Amino acid sequence: MPYLISADLPQEPAGLRLRRQVEAGGIVTMPGVHNGMAALQAKKAGFDALYLSGAAMTASMGIPDLGMITVDEVAFFIRQITRASGLPLLVDGDTGYGEALNVMHMVRTFEDAGAAGVHIEDQLLPKKCGHLNDKKLADPHDMAAKIAAAAKARRNLYIIARTDAAASEGIDGAVARAKLFMEAGADAIFPEALTNVDMFREFAARMEGVPLLANMTEFGRTPYMTASEFEEMGYRMVIFPVSSLRVANKAQERLFSTLKETGSTKAMLEDMQTRAELYETIDLAAYEKLDASIVATVLPTMDKE
Repeated sequence: MPYLISADLPQEPAGLRLRRQVEAGGIVTMPGVHNGMAALQAKKAGFDALYLSGAAMTASMGIPDLGMITVDEVAFFIRQITRASGLPLLVDGDTGYGEALNVMHMVRTFEDAGAAGVHIEDQLLPKKCGHLNDKKLADPHDMAAKIAAAAKARRNLYIIARTDAAASEGIDGAVARAKLFMEAGADAIFPEALTNVDMFREFAARMEGVPLLANMTEFGRTPYMTASEFEEMGYRMVIFPVSSLRVANKAQERLFSTLKETGSTKAMLEDMQTRAELYETIDLAAYEKLDASIVATVLPTMDKE
C-alpha cells in the first residue's frame, strides 16, 4: 500500500532493521538505487535492503563525485527512496561533510530522512571514487574522531567506516585503520578497492568477527565476484553501487540517439516500460482507491452539516 498510510509503515527504526539483517548471518546484498523508481523495482525483484551511492547520485545530477553536493541534497534522495520502498537504506556519506560537528549534523539529517546506515571514508577533500588514482588519506586519528562523533550523534543508524588505505598503505595499513575505527565506535568496516581474492580473504581473516562490506562495482579494481563468493570469504554485506544507473544511462543514450536519427521513438518501444507496467510499479490503483475511500468517508458527514 502507499507510504501515506501509517499502519503500513515499518514500525521498527530502519537502522535496527538493517542491523538485524547483518547479524542474521549470510550476506546482505544491496543493489544501488539512484531514485524512488529504482528502489521500487529493486524491492519488486526481492531485495531486502538498498544502497545509495554518492557516485550514482551525483552522476544522476550530471556532476562528478568529488564531494560537491550538500547534506540536504543527499537527504532529498534518501527521502524519496525510503518513502517509495520502505526498505533499509545504506547511504554513502563521503567524508562526513566536514569535521566532527559536521559529521554529527550529517548523521542526524540522514537518520531523520529515513536512512538505515551510513559509511564514512578516510579521504581528504576533494575526495574521489575509491577505484580512482591519487586519493589523499586523512590522518587515521582524525578519521577515528569522525566515527566517534557519528556514534555519539546516532540513535539507531548503522555506522560503517570505509578505509581507502589498501592502495597506498597495503593491507597492514588498512587493517590498522580498521581496528582503530572499530574502537572509535564503528559497527562495520568497508575496505575499499581491494584488487584480488587474496586481499579480500586476508582482510577478513585479520578482522575476524567484524562485519565487513564489499564493493562490487563494475569497471573498477575489484574482480567480478558473486554475493555468495563474498559471503564465503567472510563478508556480511555487498553493494552493487552504480549498476542500475549504468544500465539506465545506456538505455537513455540509445533512446535519444534513435529519436534524433529517426524522429520517432517507435523503434525503442520493446525496450520501454509500458504505461500499465509503470502504473503497476508505482501502485497507482492503490493510491486512487485510498483517495476515493477518504472522499467517500468524509463527504457524507459534510453533507449533514
